[in-house]
Amino acid sequence: MMEQYYEIKKQYPDAFLFYRVGDFYELFEDDAVKGAQILELTLTHRSNKTKNPIPMAGVPHMAVDTYVNTLVEKGYKVALCEQLEDPKKAKGMVKRGIIQLVTPGTMMNEGPNDAKDSNYLTSVVTTKSGFGLAYSDLSTGEIYSTHLKSFAAVSNELLSLRTREVVYNGPLTEQSKDFMHKANITVSAPTPIEGEHAEISYVEQNLTNGAEKSATRQLVGYLLSTQKRSLAHLQIAKSYEVNQYLQMSHTVQNNLELVASAKTGKKMGSLFWVLDKTHTAMGGRLLKQWLARPLLNVDIINHREKMVQALLDGYFTRENTIDALKGVYDLERLTGRIAFGNVNARELLQLSRSLQAVPVILDALNQSDSDVLTDFAKKIDPLKGVAELISTTLVKDPPLLTTEGGLIRDGVDKQLDRYRDAMNNGKKWLVQMETDERQKTGIENLKVGFNKVFGYYIQVSNGNKSKVPLDRYTRKQTLTNAERYITPELKEHENLILEAQTRSTDLEYDLFVQLRDEVKKYIPALQKLGNQLAALDVYCGFATVAEQNNYCRPSFHTDSQDIDVVNGRHPVVEKVMTAGSYIPNDVKMDSATNIFLITGPNMSGKSTYMRQMALIAIMAQVGSFVPADSAALPIFDQIFTRIGAADDLISGQSTFMVEMSEANAALQYATKRSLVLFDEIGRGTATYDGMALAGAIVKYLHDKVGAKALFATHYHELTSLDETLDYLKNIHVGATEENGKLIFLHKILPGPADQSYGIHVAQLAGLPRAVLREATKLLKRLEAQGSELAPVSQQLDLFAQPEAASDEVDDNNSENSPMTDAEQEVLDDISNLYLADKTPLQIMQMVANWQKDLKDDK
Repeated sequence: MMEQYYEIKKQYPDAFLFYRVGDFYELFEDDAVKGAQILELTLTHRSNKTKNPIPMAGVPHMAVDTYVNTLVEKGYKVALCEQLEDPKKAKGMVKRGIIQLVTPGTMMNEGPNDAKDSNYLTSVVTTKSGFGLAYSDLSTGEIYSTHLKSFAAVSNELLSLRTREVVYNGPLTEQSKDFMHKANITVSAPTPIEGEHAEISYVEQNLTNGAEKSATRQLVGYLLSTQKRSLAHLQIAKSYEVNQYLQMSHTVQNNLELVASAKTGKKMGSLFWVLDKTHTAMGGRLLKQWLARPLLNVDIINHREKMVQALLDGYFTRENTIDALKGVYDLERLTGRIAFGNVNARELLQLSRSLQAVPVILDALNQSDSDVLTDFAKKIDPLKGVAELISTTLVKDPPLLTTEGGLIRDGVDKQLDRYRDAMNNGKKWLVQMETDERQKTGIENLKVGFNKVFGYYIQVSNGNKSKVPLDRYTRKQTLTNAERYITPELKEHENLILEAQTRSTDLEYDLFVQLRDEVKKYIPALQKLGNQLAALDVYCGFATVAEQNNYCRPSFHTDSQDIDVVNGRHPVVEKVMTAGSYIPNDVKMDSATNIFLITGPNMSGKSTYMRQMALIAIMAQVGSFVPADSAALPIFDQIFTRIGAADDLISGQSTFMVEMSEANAALQYATKRSLVLFDEIGRGTATYDGMALAGAIVKYLHDKVGAKALFATHYHELTSLDETLDYLKNIHVGATEENGKLIFLHKILPGPADQSYGIHVAQLAGLPRAVLREATKLLKRLEAQGSELAPVSQQLDLFAQPEAASDEVDDNNSENSPMTDAEQEVLDDISNLYLADKTPLQIMQMVANWQKDLKDDK
């Protein structure tokens, strides 16, 4: 057996080999040691009597999916080695072979929490002109392909897709390997494709680009080699260009928290969390796809808006549709399981019930007064025949396993009915025999029973053994309190009953397979229906959100880039706040205004205002209504952001380097049709360096790019740029001071802010009073030095003595006094201090010590 194991293991050295032995899958050697640690299994040994016993661990075959999923979720591959023949009929070693290689990109056994997530396997090929890329979700069969010019673009697609595995056809650079490792993407080598495959020809039939064809062939070839079965559910590959959609990098999507919170990585706190009112798993997945790829085509956007408007206006139509959708299961993944051959009877009934809900949905849409809804209904094929075929073949409550009978209704097959009649009559005979034998023997507690080991038997308690007619009864088994016997008549009927039961079970399975294969013919139609119902689910969700949150239908203009949003709101922030407490704000940028330079205190709402604009644009181009009283928008081709301060762990860049990289992306690739959001550019470096860079970036955006840009800053010196830049306008977030306390107004007002209120915000954060007093002194000292937005060679001196403000200053203060020893020592300490290795707390402690020394010196 171990020779067979080692021979198979050689073919899959990078995977855990689950080797089927009886009712268990066994792990051996290093797989057992590592698997026992990860899966918390008991590690045992095979051949304990030898010098080198073989490590071994096992899992029950009934629970194998749980263990496989655990390993795959951690990035490992698992090869399932199955017994390919009945051990009872095998001559010599049981024949075994790999039936499936489960990898991070091909895992289909998703949990209930993953139903609205897609699991993409991506294929990348290198070409002379760049890269071909194709990706697929094996559970649904969808395939998309594109071609890209740089590995940076490939990396962005991989991160945006959240792909878990990539099949790559060439050597990776060390930098690329490092990227894959940090992004937790498993890299797999392509598998050779021998001969022609119907799946490949079918999938690539509409592709014209050579790179895309190569990537798609590589993708399907890998799927065929790992899954080792026909993949009839794979759909025709759809080619796309990244510039067909509103382009947003993975970083932008994270910054704007489109599908997950940047802090927690969870759904709550994201735009998806607000908009997801879907009632089907496939609707939830489609919504995520839409959010990742907003549209540029105004006609398609308008069609989606019309659907949402019709469902918003037709309350009863919408509610009846939603009620019916609640009974629809995941058609896309059910078709995948049908094609895979691992669908069970209960899942086929789920498909039937889902199809039975379609006529109800069609009735609701057709009763609407909206032409757009009735037109949508006309395109839906309810597939009544499939639903009827399943429901009339399977029993209402079939068992989970398909190999133990009890699946098929009476009357479906005459031979099956004969077997069942034989079993039923045989069981009646057994009941009658038990009654007859009690009378013949006088044993009142005599019982006729059955178990899988000994078959049918007659059980007599020990107290009645003396009454047993040994001329007819043959002892079969001895128990503690009873004896079990058999008679020639019972043995004869046992053979008849068990033969009928075995043949009945086998025939039921054959009939179930026939049913599954018949349904498989409808996979393309089922996939189309699934897509239609998923879209309808999203439309209903958009209408529900619009009604609940008082959203408006946006309008678009293609002849200008003017923005006119009245009383816009941030959809996520608004949802977590108390009803009615959110302060809405306008965004009005006509042809005379391309840049808003936004100033105001920390925590006042500058970042929220900027994100609000981006989210409104994305929601509008997805086809959703938007949180505003009214919104007239252009079609944006790209969105760039520089929001938040954090190191990029995947690329290994510092905070300031991330700032500059994201700023550079906008400056290099933004067009007049783009939207740019920059929040506090330059804060990651020294004051004047940051101010100079921020000013130069604003000027470049104004003079060279011409995109609509929202630029938030604490560099108040930049507000004078409106004197030289015609298309720049100063705005600020209002705040006021009452009784020494700062009150945020959260309202956007024209003009620059009069001050930053940084120390007031620190007061709100609860900093010690001594720190605030010291900060106030230092602020006054810095303000006394003053600054202009001009090239300088040195930073502001934090500890410089304030210069005379006017000629009226006392003469004694205008002359430098001799420096004391204590003062000189403090200056020496400052001169020799290396700030980079000190924490803020340490610096404050040192300042306090210096202050104490200077006071003691007086």
